[in-house]
Amino acid sequence: MRAVVFERYEELPEVTEVADPVPSAGGVVVRVEATGLCRSDWHGWMGHDPDIVLPHVPGHELAGVVEAVGAGVTGWRPGDRVTAPFVSACGTCPDCAAGDHQVCPHQTQPGFTHWGSFAEYVALDRADVNLVAVPEELSYATAAGLGCRFATAFRAVVARGRVAAGEWVAVHGCGGVGLSAVMIAAAAGARVVAVDTAPGALELARRLGAAHTVDARAVTDTAAAVRELTGGGAQLSLDALGSPATAAASVGGLRRRGRHVQVGLLPAAAGPAPLPMERVIGWELEVLGSHGMAAHAYPPMMEMVRGGLLRPDLLVTSTIPLDAAPAALAAMGTAPGRGVTVILPGSTPESPPRPGDGGGPSR
Repeated sequence: MRAVVFERYEELPEVTEVADPVPSAGGVVVRVEATGLCRSDWHGWMGHDPDIVLPHVPGHELAGVVEAVGAGVTGWRPGDRVTAPFVSACGTCPDCAAGDHQVCPHQTQPGFTHWGSFAEYVALDRADVNLVAVPEELSYATAAGLGCRFATAFRAVVARGRVAAGEWVAVHGCGGVGLSAVMIAAAAGARVVAVDTAPGALELARRLGAAHTVDARAVTDTAAAVRELTGGGAQLSLDALGSPATAAASVGGLRRRGRHVQVGLLPAAAGPAPLPMERVIGWELEVLGSHGMAAHAYPPMMEMVRGGLLRPDLLVTSTIPLDAAPAALAAMGTAPGRGVTVILPGSTPESPPRPGDGGGPSR
């Protein structure tokens, strides 16, 4: 199969021929129809993830068709349309028994613990625990984001953040996760303040429901700007980027008894995040982490997507062929984000996306 491979960190990957994957016992091989280009993939390429072994194929946001099943798989067969959380849980440990698959201590992650979905095929573990069916009316490009960015934002806002109608929600960082959080919070009836440095990202945040936007380049104190816009601070704030500055600003923009959810990765190379712990204590703030969403928790989100209350298709602003993926991955460190880029491994620069593979629903 063709795949994006890098042999050294921070060196431009290449598209090359590699061996096809085979399904493990209990696992499947999926023919990748679409895979999202995520900042987590960039972190992996930069060498920020200790699980990666070189040479490596990145990619963890995917949707496609089951190609082959391993021994013991009972719930899936070749031809099924699927996506999957980026965390492949074991399904048997105490955490999984409690329903907390997203923090399974035995988890595997395509694109990190093993080769990922920037390829024509990808292997996924423990299919009966981790796969999610993709409805016929949902395009593969839209469904790909449900494996990481959109599902991660949904759980961060709804389950961890406990968003309520009428609350103020601040979202720091308007990449794929942040824009998803803006849409989800607005759909829940919250009033959203979106913070970013890219005008295009802020414009898209407004289109997705943000009541206010803050250009972090134009203010000296983003936390103070959020407090002013919200009349005292947000009830819920998310750091969807992952940096010491955005984490501290997210906490600093809360009102008393507010809730901070850390979603963006904080690589060790960035140094410690200096959170204002005296305010956390004195104001009884909650500091929470959020790490994806288990497959069994998808149905409420999928129903909102199918019903049109949530529109993840609106986040997909470009689709590219596999040959364009190496340059697009490398550019994530410097190019300002605006929406979600989806890789279509079966397309070429000369061929348009196949029906059902574009950004919108294939209704």
